[in-house]
Formats: sequence, structure tokens, C-alpha cells
Amino acid sequence: MNYTTDEMMTVAAARALRDGTSCFVGIGLPSTAANVARRTHAPGLTLVYESGCLGAKPERLPLSIGDGELAETADAVVGVAEIFNYWLQPGRIDVGFLGAAQLDRFGNINTTVIGPDYHDPVVRLPGAGGAPEIAASCREVFVVLRQSTRAFVEKVDFVTSVGHGAGPGDRERLGLRGAGPTLVVTDLGLLRPDPETRELTLTDLHPGVSADQVRAATGWDLKVAPTLGTTPAPTEEELSVLRALKEKS
Repeated sequence: MNYTTDEMMTVAAARALRDGTSCFVGIGLPSTAANVARRTHAPGLTLVYESGCLGAKPERLPLSIGDGELAETADAVVGVAEIFNYWLQPGRIDVGFLGAAQLDRFGNINTTVIGPDYHDPVVRLPGAGGAPEIAASCREVFVVLRQSTRAFVEKVDFVTSVGHGAGPGDRERLGLRGAGPTLVVTDLGLLRPDPETRELTLTDLHPGVSADQVRAATGWDLKVAPTLGTTPAPTEEELSVLRALKEKS
């Protein structure tokens, strides 16, 4: 079957989610990927939304964390304070799944402002929401976004959510519980932090993509793993599930 680069990215992100785990889901691409995972290889995946919905099983993609579809299909609905104080901050959530407007070489996320002046930005973005706590406290974090030099920058204009800070030891110094970003999924390939430097490194390419293409879409001198993997193309089942979800939305 033919597929788009966005479909490849979404399917690759969905595959990263393991059955039987819990996932704190952001709206947009993360929510789409998580719902594809639950309908394919990970039926036991527990979706958690910051509005208080635990174990949501939406039949269509939610428009926001306040979408009634999430509450109607959830195993339980609790207060926002309980979501953060009991489930998230003590490290009870396996994966935090986030998007970003900007991402730097150490996986730090900006969703606040574009431009050097916080008080007079070029663009003011929606802001943090629960992302800083998700990035700090989930056992690991996956990030999904389209790759370009505007999004993948040498240094984010504002650190909304800490990834690996400025390198090794920063998360520990800040007292952050989780492992931070362990995977970045883009429309070109997969990036993972180097075990020693924590700098994002290209480890896998999507079909038909070259390492040079990924480097050209990155705002820093991107490191490439000595041996690059290739992401399997989406299956017919994965594409059918993804497209059916989008048609219902």
C-alpha cells in the first residue's frame, strides 16, 4: 500500500509503545500514535490523559484533553490533582508521549515562545500544560514531530520541558525522576540519545530516506550511528487502523 511520510511517522511511533504499559498521552500526533498502538499490537496499553481520564479507549481521535469521548470510554475519571500527585510525579507512568515546536540536540522541548525575547516573541505558542511534569517524571519519554531545521534547533529558544539539559548528569542534578527522552520519532527516521553524551543520534531511517536528508533537516551537526537500521514500512493493518481513526475524527 502507498503511504505518506506522516503515516510512516505515526506508525513508527505507535510501534514503540509496548503492550501492558501505561502511557501519558499528549494531544495531536502522540494521541494518534497511541490509539493506533492500542488497536494493533498493544491492546493492553493504558492511555492516561492529563484531564483525569485513566484507561481511555476513544473510538475517534480526541480533539483535546477535555474531549468527552475520553471520559465516556475511560476505566476511571479522577481529578487532575490526583493524576499528577499520585500517578505521574511518583513515577507510576511508564511512557510520556509528547510533541514539540522546537527540540534541541539534548532533547529539550520548547512549546512556549519562538524568538530570543520571551516578552516580545516572534510566535507565542500554547505553552507548557502538563508537559514539564511528564518529561520530568515518566519512566521514559518519547517525542514525535516532523523534522526540519525550524523544529530541530541547536538550542531551543525557551526550555519548556527538560530533556537531557546540557548533557550527562543534568537530569540527576535537577532531581528529575525519569530517564528523559529515549526516542524521537520523525517523518524521516528515529533518533536516540547517545549513552555517554546524551546527544540525539540518528539510529534508523524510514524507507527511501538517506542520512544526508536527515542531516539537512537538522539545525545542528547531527551524529549518525555507525550502523543505521531501516524502519519497516507500515503494514496494511496499521494503515487501515490509522486511516479509520482519522475518518472518524
